[in-house]
Amino acid sequence: MTPAPPTAPTPADTVRKVRTILWILIGVIIATGVISYAVFTATEPAPEAVQPAADAQLVREDSHRVTTPATEKAQLVEFLDFECESCRAAAPLVEELKKDYGDRITFVHRYFPLPVHRNSGTAALAVGAAARQGKYEQMNTRMFDTQPQWGEKQDSQAALFRTYAQELGLDLEKYDATVADEATRDRIRKDVADGAAMGVTGTPTFFLDGQKLTLNTEEQFRQLLDDAAK
Repeated sequence: MTPAPPTAPTPADTVRKVRTILWILIGVIIATGVISYAVFTATEPAPEAVQPAADAQLVREDSHRVTTPATEKAQLVEFLDFECESCRAAAPLVEELKKDYGDRITFVHRYFPLPVHRNSGTAALAVGAAARQGKYEQMNTRMFDTQPQWGEKQDSQAALFRTYAQELGLDLEKYDATVADEATRDRIRKDVADGAAMGVTGTPTFFLDGQKLTLNTEEQFRQLLDDAAK
């Protein structure tokens, strides 16, 4: 008897497979996190050690709030690295969650470039400069969309990131000044120091109402948000 041909995977099967891989990646990154932190720049390839903040805050006044519910029920804080593959894999799910819960939960992004990623700090500087011109989310999305093109490279990608700024219609003179401004790097250092003090050792790391989450499935994640948003 001739065996029946294998059944082609359905779109739902593909989505489930992708999301299973996502949670495996997140678990691996968190389980093998690092204990030292750095901010890279185009002109300083050596990492700068950042100590945990003595006055650590999970959310600061200038933290990037990407949803603004009229009535806030909870806060979800994500520490992310633009060169992190798990952060890129998680981004579509986080976008879905923003749409589903953004009217009740404030989603907050904080920078956490890891020293194992040569251009993660440079990317954070570029995103920070875009944020100063009101284009934080657009540059954030561009970084993750293009990560396969520039991630894991050892040479500086600052020039490429500048082309993204140009494509987004940013004032390049102001962009360059913000990237070069020590205050921009200080902000990234502060995020990293706060994260270190809160026990962040890898990315993405999520905190829901101050509690660090250990995530296993999307269903578990949604249930936690459901409970917090009531």
